[in-house]
Amino acid sequence: MIATPPLLEARHLGRSLPGDPPVRLVEDINLIVQPGRFTTIVGPSGCGKSSLLYLLGLIDRPTTGQLFFEGREVSTLSGDERAQIRLGHFGFVFQFHFLLPEFSAAENIMLPIRRLGALPMAEARTRATTLLAALGLADKADKTPDQLSGGERQRVAIARALANDPPLILGDEPTGNLDSHNSAKVVEELRALAHDQGRAVVIVTHDPGIAAIADIRVEMLDGRIERVVEAG
Repeated sequence: MIATPPLLEARHLGRSLPGDPPVRLVEDINLIVQPGRFTTIVGPSGCGKSSLLYLLGLIDRPTTGQLFFEGREVSTLSGDERAQIRLGHFGFVFQFHFLLPEFSAAENIMLPIRRLGALPMAEARTRATTLLAALGLADKADKTPDQLSGGERQRVAIARALANDPPLILGDEPTGNLDSHNSAKVVEELRALAHDQGRAVVIVTHDPGIAAIADIRVEMLDGRIERVVEAG
């Protein structure tokens, strides 16, 4: 039987910025990301958590090592090829929602669908409203971001991340601007994407409560992974 490759795998991944000496952001990262798992990346400020996430998400390019997605080496692809993988296979949720203020919630979700070009407009609208309904925002489709609460805006951002049905969701402090109530709701929604829908979810967080409920906790220090802790 042929073993199924991990969804995402980093092998000795590193990134440094030019300088004398070079500024090391992350170094010698070995990590496997599997479907159906909720993973948190934790550690003190400046330890390289976000730098690692941006490497895993093909936003930044490593200076050393390799990154594989579905068994394919992707870190050396062209910028256009990497952008196409991000658009079709990765979903991103950041600390700030980055919703376009002039567009409605549904229109914001439709943007990545239109960029990918996989669905006609009517189906894209249906996809957007279905995602909003699944996140408890069925009545917010035509609201602009300034008409939504902070928690609602972040749930719209999650819906946008799901627009093209990606197998991988990456989050950088997605609850960082939310109160405890809305933070808990967003975390439960992210966990459900892994546990109920079988997606791989990887988020950077400073919140020890979020880290405590992760399936996998990646602990970083000084640009390196100190240990990987699995629940149970």
